[in-house]
Amino acid sequence: MSHTLSNPEGLHDPVPFGYSHLAETSGELVVVAGQYASDEEGGVAVEDFAAQVELAFAHLGRALRAAGLEYRHVVRLGTYIVDHDTEKLAILGERVNALWEGRPPAQTLLGVAGLALPGMLFEVDALAVRG
Repeated sequence: MSHTLSNPEGLHDPVPFGYSHLAETSGELVVVAGQYASDEEGGVAVEDFAAQVELAFAHLGRALRAAGLEYRHVVRLGTYIVDHDTEKLAILGERVNALWEGRPPAQTLLGVAGLALPGMLFEVDALAVRG
């Protein structure tokens, strides 16, 4: 099965960080790399946790649209929260339920001590299926 790696317009250039935003297979699977509240240069754009969740999911949507997909095509999310607690879980749950209209995909949430860059509090990756 062949695949194509790409970096959609409007998302920061991830190559200096060692990854690509999208991996599309010749079949039906599309893998979206971890999206976070990045600015145009790949730095962290906002400090607030809720704002980071919002921006990370906006970037996820942009990556999906670049592959011709929408949120509804996502079958699995991986979410990562620095210093996870129930307040942060509620913020995440609210955003996911709004985007997926109460029918969220499978999800694994990991509470972590830190993420790739200083100031990152949240990251989300996704597996989507065409069709």
